Amino acid sequence: MPKTLADWLIYLESLHPKTIALGLTRVAEVKQRLHLDADFPLIVVGGTNGKGSVCAMLESILHAAGYRVGCYTSPHLLHYNERVRIAKQHVSDDELCASFAEIEKVRVGRDSSRQDEDDIPLTYFEFGTLAAMQLFIDHKVDVAILEVGLGGRLDAVNVFDADCAVVTSVDIDHTDYLGETREEIAFEKAGIFRQGRVAICADSDVPQAVSDHVNNIGAELWCIGSEFGFKAHQGQWDYRGKAGARSALPYPALRGSFQLHNASAALAALDALKEKLPVSMAAIRRGLTEVHLAGRFQFIPGKPQMILDVAHNPHAARTLAQNLSGLPPCPHTYAVFAMLKDKDMAGVAAAMNPHIDTWLVAGIVAPRGASAEELANVLHLAGVRGEVICFPDIAAAIVHACDVADDNDRIAIFGSFYTVAAALQARGVRVT
Repeated sequence: MPKTLADWLIYLESLHPKTIALGLTRVAEVKQRLHLDADFPLIVVGGTNGKGSVCAMLESILHAAGYRVGCYTSPHLLHYNERVRIAKQHVSDDELCASFAEIEKVRVGRDSSRQDEDDIPLTYFEFGTLAAMQLFIDHKVDVAILEVGLGGRLDAVNVFDADCAVVTSVDIDHTDYLGETREEIAFEKAGIFRQGRVAICADSDVPQAVSDHVNNIGAELWCIGSEFGFKAHQGQWDYRGKAGARSALPYPALRGSFQLHNASAALAALDALKEKLPVSMAAIRRGLTEVHLAGRFQFIPGKPQMILDVAHNPHAARTLAQNLSGLPPCPHTYAVFAMLKDKDMAGVAAAMNPHIDTWLVAGIVAPRGASAEELANVLHLAGVRGEVICFPDIAAAIVHACDVADDNDRIAIFGSFYTVAAALQARGVRVT
């Protein structure tokens, strides 16, 4: 078996012929062999955008309330360990390796009681999901938060039954797997809801597929603007929900105008689980002010102003554009831009075009990565107004941006988790 975490990750990538293979049969079989039965509340968070923010806020508030919290998110930026946190700490290489080894034993039928079992191929994400839950069970967490990787209905996370599930938003993305229309995608995302339990939708325009699915399975639908919501004030905001109102709350430490939608979804989930996981106003306030999530409208200290955002679809790019428009004007905005070629590159460019003066495009060295030339061609066809300059890699684009930008200019780095990860590495910023 592999020895180091790096060796394990290389091995996991080789186990299944496809990077993404949706379906629950294989992962459910290995889960059963591992006897992964959680005796703690489980919150599952899905959606097109905003999943990571809701998970981070839930984790921060529940931690502030004194609970031992397990949190599983993806993808990571710099280190795989970022995906699995217990008590707001990344799990160690040794713990991950030990969990991977245990899963591998049962996956290939090396358990002494299962010598006749067939090997079960698992994807990288499926293996990681099982490892995270195994670690949460071993560490006896009080509550676990799981972020859906792709879609929901057939995502590996959905092999576990949520006590409360959240769909943050529904928009067009991953059409090769989830469908071409918003309603088709909504049906896939609503698959994380469970009968007799609260189903939260934080999208202001609730797709009919979400309502229909909730009715079909007998869940209880809570929608933003109806069963829960918020009102913003200068310097603070109010939340109202099924369990009552919470007034004069501090703004989340996560920047961006859409974060009150995400914070409201997190508080609605806590309302749904208030009997199992009561939280005080003090814990909510502390959790909101202490929450941290790398790569979401993240400001890097210094001049010129540098902003990192993993926005990789038009919905996220529109949110980033709205956030940029809320900042004080600056003389010139440079974009360091790199994307995966199976994403809507033209849609992201169109959303950001009014806010960018110069495009510094770079390739992503990954199987799905677009080259700088491919991305530049998309920008030219989209008719962006600014100059487009190609670079061999993201780091080179960032160096150029820092060389040419004046102190009062702005550098926006966006398009992919790969793009933000390269920027964090280039600037020597750690992910905590």
